Amino acid sequence: MDFQYAPAPESRAVVDIRPSYGLFIGGEFVDGHGEPFKSIDPSNEEPLAEIACADAADVDRAVAAARAAYDGVWGTMPGRERAKYLYRIARIVQERSRELAVLESIDNGKPIRESRDVDLPLVAAHFFYYAGWADKLGHAGFGPDPRPLGVAGQVIPWNFPLLMLAWKIAPALACGNTVVLKPAETTPLTALAFAEICRQADLPPGVVNIVTGAGDTGRALVEHDGVDKVAFTGSTEVGRQIARAVAGTRKKLTLELGGKAANVIFEDAALDQAVEGVVNGIFFNQGHVCCAGSRLLVQESVADELLDRLKRRMTTLRVGDPLDKNTDVGAINSAEQLAKIRALSEIGEREGATRWSPPCELPQRGFWFVPTVFTGVAQSHRIAREEIFGPVLSVLTFRTPAEAVEKANNTPYGLSAGVWTEKGSRILWMAERLRAGVVWANTFNKFDPASPFGGYKESGFGREGGRHGLEAYLNV
Repeated sequence: MDFQYAPAPESRAVVDIRPSYGLFIGGEFVDGHGEPFKSIDPSNEEPLAEIACADAADVDRAVAAARAAYDGVWGTMPGRERAKYLYRIARIVQERSRELAVLESIDNGKPIRESRDVDLPLVAAHFFYYAGWADKLGHAGFGPDPRPLGVAGQVIPWNFPLLMLAWKIAPALACGNTVVLKPAETTPLTALAFAEICRQADLPPGVVNIVTGAGDTGRALVEHDGVDKVAFTGSTEVGRQIARAVAGTRKKLTLELGGKAANVIFEDAALDQAVEGVVNGIFFNQGHVCCAGSRLLVQESVADELLDRLKRRMTTLRVGDPLDKNTDVGAINSAEQLAKIRALSEIGEREGATRWSPPCELPQRGFWFVPTVFTGVAQSHRIAREEIFGPVLSVLTFRTPAEAVEKANNTPYGLSAGVWTEKGSRILWMAERLRAGVVWANTFNKFDPASPFGGYKESGFGREGGRHGLEAYLNV
């Protein structure tokens, strides 16, 4: 007898989505002067709310509000006092975590158990962690009296909207900077909910400002003369444009860009454990992860056995309603991203790779893609070189550790990697040679606010998280 999971939906009633939202500038919600746009639920394509769009004049107002708050109160406030606000924000996030998790899943498409069990605990943890640093900056290793930079312009992506906000805002505020943040146009709702949290925490007006809009809004923020620091997480292509825009200016810049991570499995690895790591590495958050383990490198002697186990495991993945607590793989974030995933998958087939997906009945409405594995992949194939940013895994094989390193490093990216083996010496040997900012050993996609994260090569530069994440927001 086949057992089926009964639906276990999380209630949408815990979220009160307004019909429309304005910009958050100077502690108040105000009208935008650009063309408003709709935020939609990717699981059913239903409109959620009308969102204001900031034009250059609105960005001007936001930067001016941030500058006034920096000069007037926040930049000179003792770290101990700043810490109190960060602690307060962290506690409010915890108190409202159920509401925020549901809102994130509705707006983004990710499964509720990921929003609930991964994103929201990490959001609160980042604010708690950097609250602890706010009065200890002189002990962070950047001089006895490091100073803030001023106004930080921050642009975040749609894959982890609230978590990326926390990665950016928490260290900036701890160091004494003020912020103008632009969320992704497809996922603005949790950032706007965070604006309400700032008011609930009595954060001084202008310390955090949120301007919504598309690329033109982000460009106006990045190029604004009143911004002292730019932080961006997103695609490598846009990262290059931002680097060109700030070149020759006084602005400090950190970029966290694309990836094509190698997940390397040796013949002595615990294969069932490794299979779980592969699934988590590429199908977590529908593969919408810059450090996703999208290239699987398996030692030839165990390749067939591992693939058999992986395929069996993939048949158990449940694709569907993001608010169902049983769902493993939710909706693709947008029609545009779904089209890109489909196009690159079709190219993989045309180039000669073998495509396999488990039987899966997808919902009739919304943006969906079945978890997919490609075997027979060559390093010259586009699916092995380009970031697909979806639930698509390319499988390659190797014979020796040296070949594994060579194949893993044969990419313009360098954000993350995974190594699966019973030998501790081999883990250290591989970690020394893999050109990746983060190397996970016998696990994947594990994050902690105390650990720095960032990449090499076309995956960007600078680090976020940990003590290292403070440097980007200090005049050192």
